[in-house]
Amino acid sequence: MTTGSCLCGAVQFTVTGPLRPVIACHCGQCRKSSGHHVAATSAHRDHIAVMGAVTWFRSSDAARRGFCGTCGSNLFWDGAGENLAIFAGSIDGETGLQIAGHIFCAFKG
Repeated sequence: MTTGSCLCGAVQFTVTGPLRPVIACHCGQCRKSSGHHVAATSAHRDHIAVMGAVTWFRSSDAARRGFCGTCGSNLFWDGAGENLAIFAGSIDGETGLQIAGHIFCAFKG
């Protein structure tokens, strides 16, 4: 089982299934929301349990971003599909995950 949380601990999550390798996204929305590129993994929605109130921001017609309304920590990217993306830095401890690739590099800062 994998656990994670926001900076203040108001939002916590557990993942009981496998995590996808990390992808680094350099798109403008990821850069603006994080101040840098975003490094995210993902897991099947049915394997993720979230405790606490996630604040959601509809960042495009295709996706929304989840963060802690108290401390502002970026936690999730929610687009179409069976998986929910999880910001890799919000995961507790060692995961053994590696960055498998970079996307939207043409938009990097």
